[in-house]
Amino acid sequence: MAARIYQRIKNAMQSGRARVGTWTLEFEPAEAKKPDPLTGWAGSGDTHDQVRLTFPSLEAARAYADQYGIAVTVVAGPERTLKLQTYAENFAVGPITPAGE
Repeated sequence: MAARIYQRIKNAMQSGRARVGTWTLEFEPAEAKKPDPLTGWAGSGDTHDQVRLTFPSLEAARAYADQYGIAVTVVAGPERTLKLQTYAENFAVGPITPAGE
């Protein structure tokens, strides 16, 4: 049984930072999904696909995986970058020239 551990990141529609720093353990699919003959919906008999475990730190997630013998792959999230600017930069225009020129 294999799983991956990743850190939740803030999406574009989210203004707050709630639950952003948590780590999630998600199992890799054991079988491919196939369409249901009656409804056409995709599904499989793999119930591990429905399980997502959250942990406060990477060490806690790795300890859980080691305790239960789960082979894990850690996926690093993107580095958070800040665009620092002043309020006045919102109104900055090119160089100001005198009216007579």
